[in-house]
Amino acid sequence: MTGAVPSLDIERACRELVLRAARCADAGDAAGLAQLFAPDGILVRPNAQPLQGRTAIEAAYAQRPADRLTRHLVTNTLVEIESPSSARALSYVLLWTGSSTDPEGLRGRPAHAGPLVGEFDDRFTLGPEGWRIQRRDARFVLHSG
Repeated sequence: MTGAVPSLDIERACRELVLRAARCADAGDAAGLAQLFAPDGILVRPNAQPLQGRTAIEAAYAQRPADRLTRHLVTNTLVEIESPSSARALSYVLLWTGSSTDPEGLRGRPAHAGPLVGEFDDRFTLGPEGWRIQRRDARFVLHSG
């Protein structure tokens, strides 16, 4: 890929997709999360069957318990541009979970168990709607306990 500005635009767009996906998942916005994927996009979650297409992704995330709180802390996103219309990125993820039914104190609500350390291995594609996630492989790498 030649030219600093197009490369920076691609990197920014891909990083924004990674962060928006975490935000949508944490906010319980299943429809918003699904729209970040290409129409035929694939999401492979840890210990679950792959989800293909926006409808399947939205349906799976809409089933999430209403009281489940999550915070995906995403870092070290390294975007590699493969062509003007494709890129990939690897991000590190620290996942904390809790429940909105737990009482909120001065320091927030208690977290469940220990955090999980994982990765998002994303492939991005440029289509008529702009940049979208074509495939995400999410996996856990470390846990405490």
